[in-house]
Amino acid sequence: MKIPDVVLVEPKVFQDGRGLLKETFKRSDFEAHGLPTAFMQDVLTRSSYGVLRGMHYQKAPQAQGKVVSAISGRVFDVAADIREGSPTFGEWVAIELSSENHRMLYIPPGFCHGYCVLSDEAELLYKMTNEYSPELEAGIIWNDADLGIQWPVSDPTISPKDELLPTLSSIASKSASESPAL
Repeated sequence: MKIPDVVLVEPKVFQDGRGLLKETFKRSDFEAHGLPTAFMQDVLTRSSYGVLRGMHYQKAPQAQGKVVSAISGRVFDVAADIREGSPTFGEWVAIELSSENHRMLYIPPGFCHGYCVLSDEAELLYKMTNEYSPELEAGIIWNDADLGIQWPVSDPTISPKDELLPTLSSIASKSASESPAL
């Protein structure tokens, strides 16, 4: 991946005439690749074509690392580095996650995350290293000019809450005047 801290996980998948078995988490495999093995919360989302969710993150002390996988459908999944002082600050990576390619993406704390649904419907499963905390929820506007994410849907469906998220430059200047929030 273009940002080494974001890790593409390709799980073992066993298929035969009966169907498939996919190892979505195996502690020894995660440990061998330096990934977290202690997860505190799982979340399932379901969205329809053109829905764009993001770009979300949790502030410290509840910053979350997460493993994201599509259990049905296809999504364009994005992680953007918002860690102050990081050599990849403001850069993003994207990958298609689908129930067909079985890929999973590990996104470390200090990154914001979002996705756009490419199929009629998609379900995503998240494994998170910290529990969700509403008072520490934050985000960056999906079409932030500084991030410049090239979303594959021209007129996405966005929640009213996500339409009001700040820009990367406004959170960066705010965190420079405060203690680090990420």
